[in-house]
Amino acid sequence: MRVFVTGATGFIGSAVVRELLDAGHQVTGLARSDASAEALRAAGAEVRRGDLTDPAGLAEGAAAADAVAHLAFIHDFSGTYDFAGACATDLRAVEVIGAALEGSDRPFVMSSGTALLQPGRFSTEEDTAPPESFGAVRARSEDAAVALADRGVRSAAVRFSPTVHDRGDKGFVSMLIATAREKGFAAYVGDGANRWPAVHRTDAARLVRLALESAPAGTRLHAVGEEGVPFRAIAAVIGRHLDVPVRSITAEEAPAHFGWPAHVVGLDVPASNALTRKWLGWEPTGPGLIEDLEEGHYFSA
Repeated sequence: MRVFVTGATGFIGSAVVRELLDAGHQVTGLARSDASAEALRAAGAEVRRGDLTDPAGLAEGAAAADAVAHLAFIHDFSGTYDFAGACATDLRAVEVIGAALEGSDRPFVMSSGTALLQPGRFSTEEDTAPPESFGAVRARSEDAAVALADRGVRSAAVRFSPTVHDRGDKGFVSMLIATAREKGFAAYVGDGANRWPAVHRTDAARLVRLALESAPAGTRLHAVGEEGVPFRAIAAVIGRHLDVPVRSITAEEAPAHFGWPAHVVGLDVPASNALTRKWLGWEPTGPGLIEDLEEGHYFSA
């Protein structure tokens, strides 16, 4: 297939591009900068210049492709992050791509997250985000993508774990390590028993490829390798590798300690991967999160 990929040079997207090319697909990646364009060409992909704020370009890229993987999202973990604005931009991108694919039965896979689901329960692929939850505003994009199945698009939403881990990760785990370095101790909230799903980047990339190739229309998939890693275990590894204490803090102390990511640090959001494995024959084979952390690359200078 000729696959149009947004977020093609991101942490997950670059692995997806490699997975698609190795499987014999052709890839055109969306690039905002000269550096991103060069990285795509070096990987063997074609380049389309643009970004998520260019609806016409997104529509043209989707119309020219046999399949679309929408993996881009505006991330900015600063204190002034306009999360609602980023979600609105994402929803518009889904709508534009969906309109370009309507009636074609072509596959469209977009990225979402298991952290959007109801905390405190073991979620499955059939669950949706509670309307009153923090993540509901982003879940609108997921809902819009899944609804495209009724308009002749073989759409699927891949919900990534809160941590997609591998060398080069700049996400939540790297932020936790940076915070522990800065504060002088590795923290967890309460008793630290809250659980995070996790998945290795290579497994996540393979799932996206499988979804493009064969996911049933209108499905929600879980990029979950481990269904629930206790947060206290993550903090313990960080503390050991940095040689700093590991301490409990209260939920009230978490925002001052962790900053913007505090809203996810205390979440208990275990999630199943059973239906994803059943539907696509996907089996995670990469190392688990604790094993990956123990390798030490997260703690290199």
